[in-house]
Amino acid sequence: MDLTLGFSPCPNDCFIFDALVHGRIDLEGLTFRTQLADVEALNTAAFAGEADITKLSFHAYAYCANDYVLLDAGSALGNNCGPLLISKRPTTRDEVAAGHLRIAIPGVYTTANFLLGLAFPHATDRTPILFSEIEGAVLDGRFDAGLIIHENRFTYEAKGLGKIIDLGEFWEGETGAPIPLGGIVIRRSLPADVQQRVNRVLRRSVEYAFAHREASLPYVRAHAQEMSDEVMYKHIDLYVNQYSVDLGPAGREAVDVLFSRARATGVIPPIEQPLFLAPR
Repeated sequence: MDLTLGFSPCPNDCFIFDALVHGRIDLEGLTFRTQLADVEALNTAAFAGEADITKLSFHAYAYCANDYVLLDAGSALGNNCGPLLISKRPTTRDEVAAGHLRIAIPGVYTTANFLLGLAFPHATDRTPILFSEIEGAVLDGRFDAGLIIHENRFTYEAKGLGKIIDLGEFWEGETGAPIPLGGIVIRRSLPADVQQRVNRVLRRSVEYAFAHREASLPYVRAHAQEMSDEVMYKHIDLYVNQYSVDLGPAGREAVDVLFSRARATGVIPPIEQPLFLAPR
């Protein structure tokens, strides 16, 4: 069976999917047509049902959960890996809370934006731009603050920017749970055996990546633009972990907590379907 697969060009996704893309593992008779795009573009494509399998933000998953189900493999959860709110001038959390700052965000439906709203509900002056352009937009004064994700958490200080708050630390302090950032979902309309095969193949790809770290480097580097190897490895190590192999009970609980908080604040629609892939 031929399936469409969307994921981001970021190091963590390229690391996870390298073995799958290059046939280094048993694909169980499946073939994949890949499309790489920014996370918010992937979110939007999922809303339109354009991919059979796709990476998306957990926040975005709430808006398409009736059409897609979350796989156990491939997710990005963890500790001390949350989005950062940064600024050029020293800025207090009280200033953010007052709602007077112009904030650049990496997408309306990103989990980062959800966490920002959870921490600062009155900080409503938010403008979505491409995540890789946020640092520059803050530096040149177009925005008072920026919400950064991915590898930018390793580069902002060298550019003269300062941290206002780590929203991952905020989340962990509020919930005691790892922070769910993004996951891999598959169409509910696909046969159950196909869903399970994809989950096994994806887990196999992650396990291969961990066991053969050097194998994925050419693919990761090809999409890492001007990123140094040091930043590339930091990025991978921050976002790819045991939850990427299998969510497990702790990972599922963290996702449940995120969705419970979102429902309580009224920022997501009702979800009628189970969030997680049925047990094998």
